[in-house]
Amino acid sequence: MIEPWSPILLAYVGDAVFELYVRQKIVSEKALPIRQVHKKTTRLVRASGQDVALRALESHLTEEETDVVRRGRNTKSRVPKNADMSVYRRATGFEALLGWLYLHKKIERLDQLLDMIEIGEEETE
Repeated sequence: MIEPWSPILLAYVGDAVFELYVRQKIVSEKALPIRQVHKKTTRLVRASGQDVALRALESHLTEEETDVVRRGRNTKSRVPKNADMSVYRRATGFEALLGWLYLHKKIERLDQLLDMIEIGEEETE
């Protein structure tokens, strides 16, 4: 099947999906000042946090999902100066996966994978 969306577009949508999920998870855990919510959110949604999230999921992905991650990871895009290229590419693969699941309306699978990622449990502020 030919994918109607480019990997970079999937990553663009996936980035928004992940940020919304992280924000929702953090605000539902306990009441925090907005500054702390923002700090925790940005720590998790930046490339290094997404790389960690992908590492937690890789062994649970189907062959098709792994292929989406690979295509996203191999997409040519401009890497920010402050980012490690391999981490940024893996984060793009992670975002592409989330965007692909969301746009293909595989919401149950998206929720299943996102629930495997530890959000906020490891930090106490």
